[in-house]
Amino acid sequence: MTDYSLADDLSFALALAAEADLISLDRYRSLDLVVTTKPDRTPVTDADQAVERLIRERIEASRPHDTILGEEYGGDRQPGRQWIIDPIDGTANFMRGVPIWGTLIALAIDGVPMVGVVSSPALGKRWWAARGHGAWSEADGGEPMPLKVSGVAELADASLSYNSLRGWDDEGRLDDVIALSRAVWRSRAIGDMWSYMLLAEGALDIVGEFDLKPYDVAALIPIIEEAGGRFTSVTGEDGPWQNSALATNGVLHDATLTHLRGTFQHR
Repeated sequence: MTDYSLADDLSFALALAAEADLISLDRYRSLDLVVTTKPDRTPVTDADQAVERLIRERIEASRPHDTILGEEYGGDRQPGRQWIIDPIDGTANFMRGVPIWGTLIALAIDGVPMVGVVSSPALGKRWWAARGHGAWSEADGGEPMPLKVSGVAELADASLSYNSLRGWDDEGRLDDVIALSRAVWRSRAIGDMWSYMLLAEGALDIVGEFDLKPYDVAALIPIIEEAGGRFTSVTGEDGPWQNSALATNGVLHDATLTHLRGTFQHR
């Protein structure tokens, strides 16, 4: 079995993202886009399926010993090297012509995301990271720029993206996110992968949401953490295997968890 460095895997993931962007951007706003409904009642387009098929084919050819977990064609959590793919995160936006969507590609080793790439061709941006190699972004093919989270140290000065009130409501946590929104300076529902990338860029300070799968967040984690931030579930567990996410600039993480726990426990 061939050994690959994380730098090798990151280069490979970036090449996959570049190919994926050609497919997704070509189908974006196309009049003949095919949309169907999956058993979980979420939409899927022919672009989602085509992007995942391409990425799987490339991984199977170049990394035949690695396993794959993807949104459209399945897979289970496996030990060792596993690629975790969301071919189009933000399918609903993609369908409606909203440019906030992107391809998410992660490499996890024994369940821990080590490489992450987020590519959003409609926004003209790409973000990436590998453990120990920093977090980076580029816009419209320009020079890569290092990512760094904000230094905001007080909840009262923080910007929050809660992504979806319905998601919090469905978990019985609507009162908690409303209380958190009252504790911070500013709150918005930016949504999908972009809110996490804005956090990595230092433009947001806290992002939280529920109803997530591993492929929704695995690629985000190395980027956020290499940019100096912290990522857990809303209840404080590490990794992409919970059903929720809480990402912060790191400085605010414990205070945010404490606030959410305290609000939940005292209701």
